[in-house]
Amino acid sequence: MKLNEQGYKLIAKHEGLRLKPYLCPARVPTIGYGNTYYADGKRVTMQDKPITREQAYELLKIIADKFARQVDAVVTATVTQNQFNALVSFAYNIGMGNFRKSTLLRMVNLSPHNASIRAQFMRWNKAGGVELRGLTNRRIDEANLYFTK
Repeated sequence: MKLNEQGYKLIAKHEGLRLKPYLCPARVPTIGYGNTYYADGKRVTMQDKPITREQAYELLKIIADKFARQVDAVVTATVTQNQFNALVSFAYNIGMGNFRKSTLLRMVNLSPHNASIRAQFMRWNKAGGVELRGLTNRRIDEANLYFTK
């Protein structure tokens, strides 16, 4: 399965756009739409040059597509496009290592329409142990999209 434009827009909405390097809430150098790496695999540093809006959106698509391929490889259940978009947004934010180990993924693979999956999204709303309103809002949007027919 592939991410569609709605999926890219969901990620962009919640990541926000910063054209200069910045430290995310987890204190990791980040640029564009929440990217910690460039398309070539190089880590973002605080000394990097600013990028343009166009470069940021292209980078978002390249990196999000990498996540989509990885999510597609570990989701064994048949899911809808909305469910897939929500899962890719979630994985993009928490990282594939965390996604692979998550109870959310286990539940999706067991029964993708199980209503308790919503609560699994909501467990991931903290950075550094502190609940962040932005992450709570993102999880609400991801869960709502996941359960949209």
